[in-house]
Amino acid sequence: MFESSLMESGGQIKTKSKYWMIGTFIFNGAILATMILIPLLYPEALPKTAMTAMLTAPPPPPPPPPPPPPQQIVKPIKMVSEIDAGLHAPTKIPKDIKMLKEDAAPPPQVAGVAGMAGMGSGSGVPGGVMGGIGTAPTPVVKVAPPKGPQRVSSGVVAGNKLSGSNPVYPPIARAAHVSGAVVLHAVISKSGTIEKLEVVSGPEMLRSAAVSAVQGWRYKPYFLNGEPTEVDTQITVNFNFGGG
Repeated sequence: MFESSLMESGGQIKTKSKYWMIGTFIFNGAILATMILIPLLYPEALPKTAMTAMLTAPPPPPPPPPPPPPQQIVKPIKMVSEIDAGLHAPTKIPKDIKMLKEDAAPPPQVAGVAGMAGMGSGSGVPGGVMGGIGTAPTPVVKVAPPKGPQRVSSGVVAGNKLSGSNPVYPPIARAAHVSGAVVLHAVISKSGTIEKLEVVSGPEMLRSAAVSAVQGWRYKPYFLNGEPTEVDTQITVNFNFGGG
């Protein structure tokens, strides 16, 4: 019994499996056939994107180049000849020629001063000297000489020196081996003598000797605008061991 029961159960399972496979195959075939037939029967059901890509129009051609600007027409300028208004020789010679007489020019008038007839020259000048001829000479204006001494360089003053002894070297300064230059401020009179003398700089031991020597110096007068004038200048006295 046990074996017969197994055989029945096994046969039922096989029978059910066979029909199930056939039904599945038919169902799948129907679905596949439907998918194939639908595009063939309804072509308008295709995707719109594919149709749009196929039906896209090409880009328009570029616009034509702009036409060239119109050329300006230059109008010719008509040259108008000028009318000759000059004098031309007559085509016919007249028989009678009239002579025109011109009046003589009046004699030149000589300017003079009213009420001075017969005095001086014909071309009198107001304010002139009675009986004089020609214009009066231009008066010479004298320039007043400047007041006070005039500043003159030491080089010019040295060239105007007339006389004067050299300074004596002080024994104390020689023993101390002191040397150098003493600068003096001097005012020279119109006659050439020393009026004012001041020490500007220099060694103390040499100043008195320099002043004593320069006070006796004499110079040529300095002229300005033809007049002698006082001179303001500087005088330098050098001391060295070789001499005064």
